[in-house]
Amino acid sequence: MPIAEIAIAAEGELFGNPEIIIRNIAGIKEASEGDLTFLSNPKYISLLESCKASAVIVGKNVEHRNLTLIKTQNPYLGFAKVMKAFFVTPREILGISKEAVIEGETSLGNELSIYPHTFIGRGTRVGDRTTFYPGVYVGRNCSIGSDVILYPNTTIMNDVTIGDRVIIHAGAVIGSDGFGFATDNRIHHKIPQLGSVVIQDDVEIGAGTTIDRATLGNTIIGKGTKIDNLVQIGHNVSIGEGSIIVAQVGISGSVTIGNYVTLGGKVGIVGHIHIEDGVTATAKAGITKSIPKGETVAGFPAKKFRHWLKQMAFLDRGPEFMDLLKELKKRIETIESLLSKRGPENG
Repeated sequence: MPIAEIAIAAEGELFGNPEIIIRNIAGIKEASEGDLTFLSNPKYISLLESCKASAVIVGKNVEHRNLTLIKTQNPYLGFAKVMKAFFVTPREILGISKEAVIEGETSLGNELSIYPHTFIGRGTRVGDRTTFYPGVYVGRNCSIGSDVILYPNTTIMNDVTIGDRVIIHAGAVIGSDGFGFATDNRIHHKIPQLGSVVIQDDVEIGAGTTIDRATLGNTIIGKGTKIDNLVQIGHNVSIGEGSIIVAQVGISGSVTIGNYVTLGGKVGIVGHIHIEDGVTATAKAGITKSIPKGETVAGFPAKKFRHWLKQMAFLDRGPEFMDLLKELKKRIETIESLLSKRGPENG
């Protein structure tokens, strides 16, 4: 495809040879003649010297005499737009497989793709252009929006609501029982989980993630939030819009998370606290109390990022401090020995 068309798709400005034809896309290290690649992180700018791609999507301030460049405000986003426009396979409309099981009293939209061995329960409503891959289970009285993609072996339990343009990857479970028990005389009595889950528009949920239904009310995932693989979200959690939840995060029950929050990999959060808008928690942070708006936290227990950095710097010097303490101990012992030899009459 002509490089000029790619520049338009990337919403960038073309610098270099306007006659180039792009045949494929590749990483900056692997790219060869005919390929398009991108550079978004300035610390890797030296890779341009050995880059063999025919064109590179870069930031506004990048210069290179020998490469054709497409300059954009956000190279990563520009590259994503190009991939969507030219390289993503268009969705097929396959209709409803004869090997799918669909109970009565369902409402099914138009242009659906329902693969074999899908189950859709009684009373469920499905919007237009939605895809159910093999092995998908959707329980009764669910609401599934339009342009939704449910990848193989996704499980949607009863009464769950899923908005438009939601993507749920293989093996995710939405609406399983919350982990609630009342203990009496060393016996754990299960508390019925009578609530549900609401997934708002434009959410993406990774493979193997589990989102528990509420005890009462709803567990809520806000519009545009993106959740990675293997995340556990407990009952009655509420996550706002546009948040990023990275792999292996564990969120205990009844946590409230604001808008545009970022939780790094393996973050753990205790129950019944508030994480306000714009908070960032770095990987493996253990959050044990509410975090105010815009704060960045790290470590366990989670603390302000700058404080954590100072603490880590101190710990890194631990061996040095131990050697210093040993030296001081030797000096004190030497002084005490000399004083004891002089005796009190020489004091």
